[in-house]
Amino acid sequence: MPRRSSLIVAIALAVTGLPVATALAAQVNVGVNIGVPAPPPIVLPAPPRVVVVPNSPVSYAPSVDFNLFVYGGRYYTFHDGAWFYASRHSGPWTFIATERVPRPVIGVPVTYYKIPPGHAKKMGNPPGAPQAFGKGCPPGLAKQGRC
Repeated sequence: MPRRSSLIVAIALAVTGLPVATALAAQVNVGVNIGVPAPPPIVLPAPPRVVVVPNSPVSYAPSVDFNLFVYGGRYYTFHDGAWFYASRHSGPWTFIATERVPRPVIGVPVTYYKIPPGHAKKMGNPPGAPQAFGKGCPPGLAKQGRC
């Protein structure tokens, strides 16, 4: 009897394993981003050199041509009006709501951005926002009335 049950298990594995193996070999990858901004196409082969933003615990990468900040062991980028973070320079990049971005990162002066925040210009001033909102001021600082 043990021989017969192992034969049945072997046949079952062979029958069900083929479609699974085929799917695994095809490397199928499906992503759905409904209401969540798509991650930036950032490809960095090595960690970039970073420099500390004066009077801040945040560093930025002057040698890259996009917004890249480092704080608390994570990388942060502001891309197409949305914030993303990664635990490694090579990603993967994950969307993070503006209110969840650490305050020191939000507080980085706009002069340390490679691409100034422009989404606020497109949206206009939300009710109660200071006049600086949408004039090259990072969204977090503008909401705080700091620029």
